[in-house]
Amino acid sequence: MIDPKKSFPILETIVNENKLIYFDNAATTQKHHSVIDEITKFYNKENSNIHRGVHYLSQLSTKKFEESRVAVKNFINAKHNHEIIFTRGTTDSINLLASCYSKILKSGDEIIISEMEHHSNIVPWQMCCENTGAKLKIVPITELGELDLNEFKNLVSSKTKLVSITHISNSLGTINPIKKIINLSHENGAKVLIDGAQAAAHVNVDVQDLNVDYYCFSAHKLYGPTGVGVLYGKEDLLNHLPPYQGGGEMIQEVTFEKTTYACLPHKFEAGTPNIGGVIAFKKAIDFLAETKVETMKKHEDHLLNYATESLNNINGIRIIGTSKKKSAIISFTVENIHHYDLGLILDKMGVAIRTGHHCTQPVMKKFNIAGTSRVSFAYYNTTEEIDYFILALKKAIKMLS
Repeated sequence: MIDPKKSFPILETIVNENKLIYFDNAATTQKHHSVIDEITKFYNKENSNIHRGVHYLSQLSTKKFEESRVAVKNFINAKHNHEIIFTRGTTDSINLLASCYSKILKSGDEIIISEMEHHSNIVPWQMCCENTGAKLKIVPITELGELDLNEFKNLVSSKTKLVSITHISNSLGTINPIKKIINLSHENGAKVLIDGAQAAAHVNVDVQDLNVDYYCFSAHKLYGPTGVGVLYGKEDLLNHLPPYQGGGEMIQEVTFEKTTYACLPHKFEAGTPNIGGVIAFKKAIDFLAETKVETMKKHEDHLLNYATESLNNINGIRIIGTSKKKSAIISFTVENIHHYDLGLILDKMGVAIRTGHHCTQPVMKKFNIAGTSRVSFAYYNTTEEIDYFILALKKAIKMLS
């Protein structure tokens, strides 16, 4: 088998005279060489705006841009190409939907989110509720870091208009039973948005099998470029939503008396997008399809189990998030040592981890902690890297104790 590391040039980086060990994949993955090459090729040889020009470069860019839409559609098994909306990222996708729902919800309506959500799946819905008079309800999590499904059943009702839940928690690693959540929501007439930022690269996503109404994710967590996101929505639902932003591309006809809007997907894609990024994203999807997400998940699960066992053998370490169904994310604290100090010392030894509250302050409050140290694995990581990390961690703990 070809060493995956050879396809990711940045992994050859030397940090403080140590070879980089990159365990911050939940924040962003490193970029496959084909993605980097495609971005360079676009700006060197193909750069042009899309959908508006009859000349060669515009036609070429438009063709490749739309090929990326088809690739995303196939990747998540959407029914139609026009159900794929390109955004700037997961945060932008959620804000798009929250902005649209701000125009259709009314006082007395309810939105349900959970205690484990990333801030980007909390704040837009708070703003939506402030604008409409709708009420925000919160599904609590257990001490294991799992959703309390019994409480969810109590919360969801005919008043619930939208349920917005993360597929995989970025700070706990918990894989949520989203199909069950979707079914329970639909039984009560509610629509469902799933935040798939942490999931799309680690589990197979089939939006038709899930019967999910909306699903969103970011390219940069799937070995692709930053500044590119996806919002999937069922065709009939997207058709009935009002536009998100006004401007070029999203219109059919503009007069000073009245403007009519373009059909899907252009209705939600105002202005010039990150063309080069969207085109390069197809290369990341090609890599995922060729390698197979289930193959990658099997390797990442092995790394998760290996690292969890190794960490549990160190005195004073507490793992935050111990669900039996987890993705390759481990958040932990070390007794009497601040996570920030730990991260700095590990960096000196070439190990990149994430420290802080991971944009999930309610989770930290739940566990009565200020923050955690987080390691998160990708397909290119190895057990040998984990062994080095454990040695470096023990050394750091000794230095800081």
